[in-house]
Amino acid sequence: MIFMDKVRFAGDVTVIILFFVVSLSYQSMLKLSQLFFRSNRQNMSADMDLLKKIASNALKKVPNGETIEIQSLWKENTAVLCFIRRFGCPVCQYLARQISKLRPILDKHDIKLIGIGPEELGSKEFYEAKHLDGDVYYDPEKMCYKALGYNKYNMFNVLGGALSSKTRELANLASKEGLKGNFSGDLMQMGGVLVVKKGGEEILFNFKQQSAADHVENEKILQALGIQEKIEKSEDSGPSCNADACTL
Repeated sequence: MIFMDKVRFAGDVTVIILFFVVSLSYQSMLKLSQLFFRSNRQNMSADMDLLKKIASNALKKVPNGETIEIQSLWKENTAVLCFIRRFGCPVCQYLARQISKLRPILDKHDIKLIGIGPEELGSKEFYEAKHLDGDVYYDPEKMCYKALGYNKYNMFNVLGGALSSKTRELANLASKEGLKGNFSGDLMQMGGVLVVKKGGEEILFNFKQQSAADHVENEKILQALGIQEKIEKSEDSGPSCNADACTL
């Protein structure tokens, strides 16, 4: 009897412990869930605030100079917006050609690929050379660049950025494709990539350059869009870069 009572007591204690463990686990999971959804709501709210901030900013279309509001670019279609650092930059031209390899896949999913530059200077030449396989615009007052918080070089880091191994590697690749570029325009401005869901419902991806050679891999853009198709490989499959250098 004593033995049986001890067994029952041990069983009761085990049940009580399990009850508290399950209860604590549930409470922890509930708190984590609440934190996740709260964070998600905050992120979505921040996204909407950012889109509202730039929605009515004016862009000029190349080459005809037609003025549009940037929000029209995602009104009817999800849009991949490539904010180009500088139209005359050979590295920028090369990277525009690399991201253009997404165009066949994007077309299948009714997604626009659009290039936007920070100034009119060099826009016509960039457009005529077809560096980007999509519509090209420029931001005459750099209002979008400022609102999106795109970085700029300063007198202390511009030389280091221009001479970095990544920049030199990409400049060599650009040169091999005959892209010479020039030094006209704003040499300090950075760009980025903004992917906006149709109707401005959500920012799917927001990338900001930290240097002239900094760029996002095409696969990451497809991942942000929820597209699992593979990019067809060509003789020039484009660069794969890490913190130190770029390789083919």
